[in-house]
Amino acid sequence: MVLGGVEVCRTTRAWRVLETSHPPSWYLPREDWLDGSLEPAAGSSLCEWKGVAAYLDVVGGGRRASRSAWTYPSPVREFAALAGAVAVYPAAVDACTVDGEVVRPQEGGFYGGWVTGDVVGPFKGAPGTSHW
Repeated sequence: MVLGGVEVCRTTRAWRVLETSHPPSWYLPREDWLDGSLEPAAGSSLCEWKGVAAYLDVVGGGRRASRSAWTYPSPVREFAALAGAVAVYPAAVDACTVDGEVVRPQEGGFYGGWVTGDVVGPFKGAPGTSHW
């Protein structure tokens, strides 16, 4: 993952999480982020499946992508493996890749799905899809 021309995260240990009507979100281990590239941000939200999410700013190369990442510090038991891992809105950073392929962000600003060539929609998030 790149922000401000700086690689802020590289991992081979990500979790690919699928949700109904969405391309996958990728959760990246906190330990694989560049030191200082994640800073706490205000606010939280509730996912009915995973629990309470906390938000983070991603910082790199003199840029700050505010509230562009989230984490579940204490997810529900079924998602315990994600505790502390970090997901990112790919539209907020310079580039995200999966196995060398540049990710296309999911449409809309609410969801953080990563679209690659092997992921086929339709997806929730585009105008007119909020009530599927």
